[in-house]
Amino acid sequence: MEITWTTNVTNTKRRVFDASFKLQIVQMIRSQGLGIGEVCRDMKLGETAVRRWLAQADAEQLGQPGIGKPLTAEHQRIRQLEAENKQLRGDVEVLKKASAFFARELR
Repeated sequence: MEITWTTNVTNTKRRVFDASFKLQIVQMIRSQGLGIGEVCRDMKLGETAVRRWLAQADAEQLGQPGIGKPLTAEHQRIRQLEAENKQLRGDVEVLKKASAFFARELR
């Protein structure tokens, strides 16, 4: 579990939680039947963030991408592969256009 502090543009400090911590909070709420407000008070977390984590976990469980950063390692890997796939498709398009250009030049 890692909690870090970042400073944003307005120079205010903001906590950043890693995916495993978020997943632990979601599992705590789901498996132990604790209320969101109770967990937020005990852990000193904002309810909006925790509700977002719950929505993200629900989306991932349904196989959807959800919003925000993925919580599970599997979905993190899927996001990474999708980004890599998008980059490679763009590279292929550039190569197609370049080969068409040079083919015209040779004629």
